[in-house]
Parts: sequence; structure tokens; C-alpha cells
Amino acid sequence: MRKTQLGVSLSGLMVGAVILIVVAMLGLKLAPSYIEFFAVKKAINALGAELSGGASVLAVRKGFDNRAMIDAIDSVKGSDLEVTKEGVSVAYRKEIPLVANVGVYIDFKAASKAGESKSTE
Repeated sequence: MRKTQLGVSLSGLMVGAVILIVVAMLGLKLAPSYIEFFAVKKAINALGAELSGGASVLAVRKGFDNRAMIDAIDSVKGSDLEVTKEGVSVAYRKEIPLVANVGVYIDFKAASKAGESKSTE
């Protein structure tokens, strides 16, 4: 017969819960920025395919603005795109405030080569 108890103490449970809550809150703060980045990346890839079809720089930027309006992209505008013969790219920094004066900076960069179309189906 075993005389020692097995299990988690109340203090261990509280520490584990605090760590879990902090990680969950951090994830919930960062998730929208990453979702927006993947929408930007998807739009950039679609514009890379249009660029190979002979679209002008103005048409590519206007196309991005139209996609941004539909996909709720607020961090990047069509004027922020770097459009060359080789493809379309964009780099931007997102600041995410966490608590009081503490925050996180994330640098995002998406690029697409002309004629490159990636399908996710």
C-alpha cells in the first residue's frame, strides 16, 4: 500500500493555469496579425500571376487595393507594393501592444515571382 499521495497540488495547479492563460492571451493577440499576413501573401501570389499576363504597375496596385478591401487588409496599401518585372513584393512591420507600454514588433515580408501561381486546392 502506497503512503505518498500522487497528483497536483493547488499551488502547482495555479502556476500551470497562469502560464496557460499567459500563452493563450499572447496567441490571441498575435493571431489576427498572422491571419492578415496570410491574406496579404495570397493576394501577392495572385498578383504575381496577373503580372505575367502583361498587367501594368497601376493595374497591379489597384488590384491589390480591391483584394485588400474584400479580405480586410489594413496594414498594407497598393502604394506600398514593390512591383518589378520579376514580381511583386511587400515588407511591413506590425506593432502589437500587449500590456501597458509592452508590445511586440513583427516584420512581415511577402513576395511573388511573375508567372508564379500557387493553388491551395
